[in-house]
Amino acid sequence: MGAPNDPTDGTRGPTGGGPAEETMALRVAPDDTMRLRLAPEDTMVLRLPAGGVPAPAPAPASEAPAKPSGGPRSLLKSSAVMAAGTIVSRITGFLRTLVMAAAIGVGTLNDSYQVANVLPTMIYVLVGGGALNAVFVPQLVRAMKKDDDGGEAYANRLLTLVMVALAGVTVVCVLAAPLLVHMMSPDIASDPQRMAVTVAFARYCLPTLFFMGAHVVLGQILNARERFGAMMWTPVLNNLVIIASFGGFVWAFGSFTESSVSPATVTPEGVRLLGLGTLLGLTVQALAMLPYLRDAGFRLRPRFDFRGHGLGKAMGLAKWTLLFVLVNQLGMIVVTQLATEAGSLAEDAGHTGSGITAYNYALLLWQMPQAIITVSVMTAALPRISRAAQDDDKAAIREDISYGLRTSAVAIVPCAFAFLALGVPMATLLYAGSGAEGARGIGFVLMAFGLGLIPYSVQYVVLRGFYAYEDTRTPFYNTVVVALVNAAGSALCFVVLSPRWAVAGMAASYGLAYGVGVGIAWRRLRKRLGGDLDGRRVLGTYARLVAAAVPAAAAGGGVAYAVTTTLGSGAAGSLASLLAGGLVLLGVFLAVAHFLRLPEVSALTAMVRGRIGR
Repeated sequence: MGAPNDPTDGTRGPTGGGPAEETMALRVAPDDTMRLRLAPEDTMVLRLPAGGVPAPAPAPASEAPAKPSGGPRSLLKSSAVMAAGTIVSRITGFLRTLVMAAAIGVGTLNDSYQVANVLPTMIYVLVGGGALNAVFVPQLVRAMKKDDDGGEAYANRLLTLVMVALAGVTVVCVLAAPLLVHMMSPDIASDPQRMAVTVAFARYCLPTLFFMGAHVVLGQILNARERFGAMMWTPVLNNLVIIASFGGFVWAFGSFTESSVSPATVTPEGVRLLGLGTLLGLTVQALAMLPYLRDAGFRLRPRFDFRGHGLGKAMGLAKWTLLFVLVNQLGMIVVTQLATEAGSLAEDAGHTGSGITAYNYALLLWQMPQAIITVSVMTAALPRISRAAQDDDKAAIREDISYGLRTSAVAIVPCAFAFLALGVPMATLLYAGSGAEGARGIGFVLMAFGLGLIPYSVQYVVLRGFYAYEDTRTPFYNTVVVALVNAAGSALCFVVLSPRWAVAGMAASYGLAYGVGVGIAWRRLRKRLGGDLDGRRVLGTYARLVAAAVPAAAAGGGVAYAVTTTLGSGAAGSLASLLAGGLVLLGVFLAVAHFLRLPEVSALTAMVRGRIGR
């Protein structure tokens, strides 16, 4: 159902209403308070006495405790800073995968590195990474609001607890590296040479989980203080260090097209160079957060007085997030096992780029619009959604969720169709250094991921509504469904499809799983917010965006195919195909969107024209 104050000129505040500076609404809440909403983030609360006349405010506004600013301009500025940082981070992340592919290809050796490199991430989120991201930001915001020291002591206790726990987990995992590799891929474990190389990689990669934890906790402390840039920009340093390491490998041992390096031929010195570079990258990324903390006025002080200071409640909330990520990671283990085996069988049949490396590289490219747009918008909005939840302001939460869905959809929907139409030329251009066959394999997987980007992005936004209420149980049950559907679909693809196409089928099942999950999460959040999630306006926006994207993808894909047929699928032909197809796709999409009068697209194009005009 449509929300009020929906302007026709496309100008809107972060919640989807009219311009924030002109928004004012007065309502009486069930708790006998009168709320005067001057803007989506500003609420004046007046207590009503028995006679119904507003009582005087207890204190002048100047005496109220300071709290972080959260106005629409601040939100948009924070989102822009994060989006810029994420864009640079993602670009350097792609450069990293390009250099990796040029150094060790996209076959079995890279599969070994991928398995080893995913272990610390998996273990980190299992032991609390998901909880840190989803649970502790609302807790930090609450501590800043209620504690006399602005939440500094609470943040230091949290940091100390996480670092001590991760240090112990890291030591255990390094010692247990062979068992972990066997768990991730029995196919690798069955080959002594691949097993030895993968375990060696793992023992360099596993210590990075300690620095992942440090980076996330420090970043969330800054996020709670509305200093969003550091967490998005520091990964650039990690990417640069890893690029230098793999570039050094190419300089020392030659590119993959020259050396055809494999688990049987890679030297211990080569493994050491790549492993140390991976570890050094995460270390630099974590340490780079310290200057930002000093600039924010936060003092790092180890504190071991954990009891009686609210961490128990946070841990209670975190248990559901722990189960959430446990189920998610179990699904990931299934996919990794199946994809590594499928890749090995496909390579034996002469089809490189059909294993876990192709899956991960395509996934990285596919997630880029989500990371740049959706995550940036919702990370900046989460602290203020959390404050609205504390005030039980369902209208404000509904407006922010609606805004996040509709704003992100402007980029997410056309990008999803672009991946479907142009996935192969994208991959053959980016990964030409790994060989034509391997690059094409990545492109097919990217096409299969394509449309799943839409439910993947929607689910991310919708779950923020539960986290704002400190409800981690509902996302857990939701992710159980997603993981089960994904694992079942991936297993079916492995059995039914040939090894060359099995991983592409797994990519498609990933998006299907999120489609099922969105339906469940949407109904639950709508019920939580009183039966209204602005569904008519949100679904109308997505329907019209899809209507614009379908002919655009058909036209762009057709042009790209014609160019590739004429010029071939080398780097030059792929570039020409991508440019021609991309321009046609974008032009048709904007023309149809203009015809359908989509205000979100009109606002975006007007902003771009204004920027260019300057």
